[in-house]
Amino acid sequence: MDEEDKMGLREKLEELRKQGIQEIKASADLDHLNDIRVKMLGKKGPLTTVLRGMKDLSKEERPKVGKFANEIRDELTQALEAKKAELATARLNAKLAAETLDVTLPGTPTVQGQPHVIQQIIDQLVDLFVGMGYQVAVGDEVEQDEYNFERLNLPKDHPARDMQDTFYVTPSVLMRTQTSPMQARMMEKHDFANGPLKMISPGKVYRRDTDDATHSHQFHQVEGLVVGEHVTMADLKGTLEVVAKTLFGDELAVRLRPSYFPFTEPSVEADITCFNCMGQGCAICKHTGWLEVLGAGMVHPNVLKMSGVDPEVYGGFAFGLGPDRFAMIKYGVEDIRDFYQNDVRFLNQFNQKG
Repeated sequence: MDEEDKMGLREKLEELRKQGIQEIKASADLDHLNDIRVKMLGKKGPLTTVLRGMKDLSKEERPKVGKFANEIRDELTQALEAKKAELATARLNAKLAAETLDVTLPGTPTVQGQPHVIQQIIDQLVDLFVGMGYQVAVGDEVEQDEYNFERLNLPKDHPARDMQDTFYVTPSVLMRTQTSPMQARMMEKHDFANGPLKMISPGKVYRRDTDDATHSHQFHQVEGLVVGEHVTMADLKGTLEVVAKTLFGDELAVRLRPSYFPFTEPSVEADITCFNCMGQGCAICKHTGWLEVLGAGMVHPNVLKMSGVDPEVYGGFAFGLGPDRFAMIKYGVEDIRDFYQNDVRFLNQFNQKG
């Protein structure tokens, strides 16, 4: 190749450099910039085409022209990268500008949950009794037969022991049918020299009931127990009146009717004045003016003895109430299953502050 051809090859490379730099600087977006890269530096680009003419150069000139071509390639590559960074920054700034957040605007309201209506009832009861000096004892839902039945004066042939009523895990282990086992456990370890035992035990219990509008195989109980010296039936009635007035209103009265439970003697059923008709009679109270709410009584001497408490020195009262039933009465719910269907529309009716 003569000197004129050599100069022509260098001039073509220089022209490609100028053209590439100019197009790169004029590029307005990343897609166009990528097209320029492919066009200038691709296998079919003009730079590659020009370099194919190097085969006609002498061995002495080929390295010089090759070095010059590589310098141009590097310069174009650096220009492409610099422009790419510039365009990327510009794109990000434009996006940020378009998505500017006005922190002075009011936020989007967040819907807050609340405790389940039955848990609300339990919380009210716990707060009430803790305020009266009771301790809260939460036991296991899987319980021993000894504490669920034996220690509560339920003999072996009592109907409550029948397999139709109780979920047995083994002959001596079962799903507790009441929260009363905690009463026996607490009496067993309480030191009465330090004062009376005052406790409640809230929790879930299980029975082999057929689910219907008023029964469920799983429900809730809150059992209460007071054992000490000089505890009387009057103390029990006064306590139940406080419970009724706290949950249903100050105008309600409490009456006690004789009943029977194996673990109390004497035993009573407690009724409250119907909050809907205030004793006049309505559909809710079946026109009696009263609503049955719980069972209670004075702790049976046998129950005290089996827990190591001397019934000649100490006495006490016990009661068991159902938060599920309390919720049904308080809010006029006719089907207990509604509480367990997890229908948010239903549950949202029971505002915790209401």
